[in-house]
Amino acid sequence: MREFLDVATEIAREAGAILLAEFDHPATITYKGEVDLVTQADRRSEECVVSRLRTAFPTHAIVGEEGSGHEHLAKGAARSHYRWYVDPLDGTTNFAHGYPCFAVSIALVEDEEPIAGVVFNPVARELFAAAKGQGAWLNQKKIHVSKIDRLAVGLLGTGFPAHKRVENPNIHYYWRFTLASHGVRRDGSAALDLCGVACGRFDGFWEFGLKPWDTAAGTLIVREAGGMVTTFDGRPYHPGDATCLASNGLIHDEMRALTTDIAERSPASPG
Repeated sequence: MREFLDVATEIAREAGAILLAEFDHPATITYKGEVDLVTQADRRSEECVVSRLRTAFPTHAIVGEEGSGHEHLAKGAARSHYRWYVDPLDGTTNFAHGYPCFAVSIALVEDEEPIAGVVFNPVARELFAAAKGQGAWLNQKKIHVSKIDRLAVGLLGTGFPAHKRVENPNIHYYWRFTLASHGVRRDGSAALDLCGVACGRFDGFWEFGLKPWDTAAGTLIVREAGGMVTTFDGRPYHPGDATCLASNGLIHDEMRALTTDIAERSPASPG
């Protein structure tokens, strides 16, 4: 397990250096959809990560965001129980606008369960890491979720999609959670939001429609820091599920109850 984490950490730092170098220059932007953008930095970072992972673990499958979600399969990879999820630049819109909140996220799953994960914010030089059963760290210092035990005094994080915004129900949740808590922050990087829960900066987080590469590393980091990550209906969250609800565990039931109430009141919400 340690070998996986050590290699992922080294690669995340290398990819982060690429992002920082690109961040000092005007972004070269193209679009995957009407508003879903991608930069040269996304592609350069992913090329670095995928290449390094292929060399280190030639029989593992690799799924990178800018590969359109398709697996990079080396010889023997189709038979492997191991799959890497790579988000080479989580927070692309932030990056393209010069807003310094973005990260590299790399996670290894075994039979769909995250077992090693790294999230690196190169601007803040913060590296979050976790290995299954071994705890979570920020820059090699052990971290733990907060001890806030009431939603009313909690600080939360969430996010909104770049596409199909009108169809997304999160505005109803944002309104209600804002009124029920100390406040809600929307920083534009799900990976960093989850790490914020893990280290106690946030007490909870929710979002819809996140991809496996957005959440695989952060999910493990939250759990290893003592927190909970489920779907809105309380099932254990697996990267790629339609809804994600993360917390310090102490306010999880309150957050779940509120999501249920919102879903019942809003016809636009998923059940």
